[in-house]
Amino acid sequence: MSALLVVLLAGIAAGALNAVGGGGSFVAFPALVAVGVTAVTANAATTVALLPGGLASVWVYRRELQPLPSTSTRVLTVSSIIGGVLGAVLLLALPSESFDAVVPWLLAFATFVLAFGRRIAKSLGTTIAGRPTIIAGQLLLSIYGGYFGGASGLLMVAFWSVAAGIDPGRANPLRVIQMAAIYLTAAIIFLVASDVIGESLKVGLMLGGALLGGFGGAMIARSLSAPVQRAIVVGSAATMTAAYFVALS
Repeated sequence: MSALLVVLLAGIAAGALNAVGGGGSFVAFPALVAVGVTAVTANAATTVALLPGGLASVWVYRRELQPLPSTSTRVLTVSSIIGGVLGAVLLLALPSESFDAVVPWLLAFATFVLAFGRRIAKSLGTTIAGRPTIIAGQLLLSIYGGYFGGASGLLMVAFWSVAAGIDPGRANPLRVIQMAAIYLTAAIIFLVASDVIGESLKVGLMLGGALLGGFGGAMIARSLSAPVQRAIVVGSAATMTAAYFVALS
């Protein structure tokens, strides 16, 4: 029962984090690994479980969407869907040992981007890139999102701020929609071709928690300042990254 409670609470926290600014995978993925789910299955299960919470956040933000200056939201979403499929296929096709070896470093890299990505983007300036560059970058980030997902939404915001000159403060609704597109396509593949069904109780509990957290987090995020949102996400990411390295040592 304690393990199931951990999964439920992790789902609520992950859904809320994703709604506030991203990084929910940093909570959901380690929680599933901690209760005995293998790394590859835990990653697939995280994608499936966090999807409803992402859709709930999309509903809350539906009237606040602002597209990128040089690329339509429809084209951006198609790139996200294609990338999500490719990333999910890579996760299932590569040996599980490969994922076990690379995941701590993916967590570390994503944490670094969370902490310093916007500062780096600001130092590089905000030159608006052409549509092909933005689509190619979105596709690569979506592949990463389908494969692992940790901080991929924050990576997107950092990329958009550099390539499209978009203010990170108004990118959250667009980020939520693109992450929902990636999660939706990847989740379909994981449900059909992975071992997620075998962990249906844990996935169901996390899914329910993420749904509550995703809706509630999006409502709360509207009243939080950008620095507070950022501090919450970066703090959670750093803690979970350190915990994962300790667990594997």
